[in-house]
Formats: sequence, structure tokens, C-alpha cells
Amino acid sequence: MTLAFLTGQILAKKTFLCVGLDPDLDKLPKHLLTESDPVFAFNKTIIDATAPYSVAFKPNLAFYEVLGTKGWVSLEKTIGYLNTNYPNHFTIADAKRGDIGNTSRMYAKTFFDLLDFDSVTVAPYMGKDSVEPFLEFEGKHTILLALTSNDGARDFQLDKGDNLFEKVIETSKKWKNAENMMYVVGATQTAHLKKIRKLIPDSFLLIPGVGAQGGSLEDVCRFGMNKNIGLLVNSSRGIIYQSGGKDFAGKAAEEAQKIQSEMASYLEKFCP
Repeated sequence: MTLAFLTGQILAKKTFLCVGLDPDLDKLPKHLLTESDPVFAFNKTIIDATAPYSVAFKPNLAFYEVLGTKGWVSLEKTIGYLNTNYPNHFTIADAKRGDIGNTSRMYAKTFFDLLDFDSVTVAPYMGKDSVEPFLEFEGKHTILLALTSNDGARDFQLDKGDNLFEKVIETSKKWKNAENMMYVVGATQTAHLKKIRKLIPDSFLLIPGVGAQGGSLEDVCRFGMNKNIGLLVNSSRGIIYQSGGKDFAGKAAEEAQKIQSEMASYLEKFCP
């Protein structure tokens, strides 16, 4: 999917919501546990309920890998369902991969060729030869971890003298096929969004941390929106676990619609 197409979808639907598909068996509605594949049954229902209010879906690989081969099958069925029934939605494999070149190439082939995701999240710590193999794939996007919302972000990413996240962004711009790069910036880091937008004014940002983690959607839009919108804001737990009962899909849809409505107002207010 091209970013121009993604921007068009955002403007047409008046939303830049990404729904995180993080299926935890301990939190799934109990009536789904009798299904042959509870994870896929849950994902399929959530996808159908929230698709009108979103432009992207993001399965987090940890919630599938913990289930072994069954979880991998659920993931394959989920991305297959998305690509068949919702081809206009941007898909993100939240895998946070990153290793030496040959290994990264295998990871990239897994998510781009085998599973046909539009994008994958990647850790930058090992440098360009661990990231460039992902950037080689035409029409695919690599979402680089830049500045995250978790408490541990202060350990390395933020420093009073020289912020490592700034060096990561500046250096990554020089890598081959860098135009295929997007960046993860946590919603709780809005104090740094102005600086980040100066470094990468035209790039798309994947923003987790709105909702359950306490990030402000309005601040994200005020400081992060660019002429192409340039934002995908993710919500996972805040949407998919609104209810643990048989009404879980309806409650998820209500929350997604609420966020979409707020996003529509900010598009009108902040879109250049």
C-alpha cells in the first residue's frame, strides 16, 4: 500500500485509528473459548466491528507466539482475513524484529512475502545492516522504533545531554530506501514531537500510548500532524477489551466510533 493511498483513506473516513489485535486468552469473552480457534474468532469479530472507524490493524506478535503453532495459525488466518476482506486497511506486524543482515532478510520475507503485511516494526539498535533488508521490499514499510512510551525509554532513548532517539532518526534518514521508513513515537512523548517533526517532517508516525497508557490524542495531533496527516494512532486494550461478555463487539465498535469522532474534529482543526 502506498502512503498516498493511506492518506486518502484517512481523509475519506476521517480517521487515522489503528486497532491493535492483542488477543489474550485470559481476557477473551468466555463464550469464545469453546471455538476451535478462539483467537481468530475474537479477531474476526473485532475487525468486522471496528473496520468502519479505522484505517489500520496491528497484530502484536507476542500474543500469538505465546500460543505456539496454534497462535501462528491464528495469525495467518487473521492477516488472510484482513487482506481478503479489508484490503484498504493498512496492516502492521508488530514484531519489533532486528538482527544481522541475513537474519533480518529472513524476518522481512516472513512478514512481507509469506504473510503479506504492509509493514513491520523494527528495532534499530544493531544499525543499518539490520534494517536495510526490510527497506528493500517495494510497496512495504518499515516502522522504526524511535521514541517509546514505556518508563524504560529513559534508560537509553532520552538523555539530558544528547537524546539517542534523535541520533536514531537522523542516522536512519541516510539509509538506502529510507523513503520506506515510518517511525514509532509514543503518545506520552508529545514534548518531543515538535523536534521530531523538524527531523522528519514528511514521515508517517505510528503512535501507541493513547488511552490505556494516558497519552493525549489532541496533543499528538497538535504537534504531530503534517500536510499528509502523517499519523496512525493505535489503541489496543482500550478498544478490544471494553467488554468481556457477548456484547464485546458492540462495545468495541462504540469505543472505536468515539475515537473516530474525536479524530475527525482534530483533522478539521489541525490538518494543514
